[in-house]
Amino acid sequence: MSLMEIKDLKVHYPIRGGFWNRVVDTVKAVDGVTFNLEAGETYGLVGESGSGKSTTAKAIIGLEKATSGTVTYKGKDVTKAQNRRELDYNHDVQMIFQDSLSSLNPRKRIEDIIAEPLRNFEHLSKNNEKLRVLQLLDIVGLDPDALYKYPHQFSGGQRQRIGVARAVATHPRLIIADEPVSALDLSVQAQVLNFMKKIQREFDISYLSISHDLGVVRHMCNHIAIMNKGRIVEMGTREDIYQHPMHIYTKRLLAAIPETNVNHREEHRQHRLQIEKIYQEQQQTYYDQEGMAFPLVKISATHSVALPPEQATQYQNQANREEVSI
Repeated sequence: MSLMEIKDLKVHYPIRGGFWNRVVDTVKAVDGVTFNLEAGETYGLVGESGSGKSTTAKAIIGLEKATSGTVTYKGKDVTKAQNRRELDYNHDVQMIFQDSLSSLNPRKRIEDIIAEPLRNFEHLSKNNEKLRVLQLLDIVGLDPDALYKYPHQFSGGQRQRIGVARAVATHPRLIIADEPVSALDLSVQAQVLNFMKKIQREFDISYLSISHDLGVVRHMCNHIAIMNKGRIVEMGTREDIYQHPMHIYTKRLLAAIPETNVNHREEHRQHRLQIEKIYQEQQQTYYDQEGMAFPLVKISATHSVALPPEQATQYQNQANREEVSI
């Protein structure tokens, strides 16, 4: 059984206008997202800004109200606040926020910020609590004197490290990491990511990692979903996405990864221009009249793609023939 099942999750925002302030349209920030999270696995959610990644994460954790759909944890739908309280959901699921400044209380010292989840759930003695906080600060590379400072006294990268320390304080079962290392230096990125993988092995923690950095996603994630305009356009294992991309948007994202080998710079540039040309020419065939991706079609046991109707029918017929032959 999966750790968590997200099924047909939708988060729509009404647009109001006119004299009576009626709903005249809807922004479909998340529209029919479905996937499962397995215990001890890292699931990557990738896409450009505005694709719905962070809104999906906030709906899962309960910070955004789902318009419809379910998020099932331990057999109960946790889109309902009562079920979250009964399951101790806030202990088991933590989040590392993208905006490190607004996620930290400016009136509290760092000691109190990191200790807050410990006080809520573990009720340690003062000495043990302070020792735990110092251990967490050391893990994310901050000095002990950070205990008595306030968030505004730190750089953006340091504040992000404080957010990581707070999220892992209670050893939750799932951490939703929204761009957890985007504001960090490369050396600190490696330190934090390696720490996250270390505690994953020790405590069987699952991650939902949201990132623009496809290099980080490849390093961290076992399974990856590509989002565009509120829908998942392709999902599969790391090998499925990086070695056998099928959706035109996925190919465009992968082509944008910088080439570190200067000897192949021009070759990579030509490949990127070719993919961009194909994307502009074929874009309309991969999206419906409203500009939304088509439903996902399973093309292998682990790989699903939002293909145009003609291609989708071909794969479905092929799958039916294989079932009949078996």
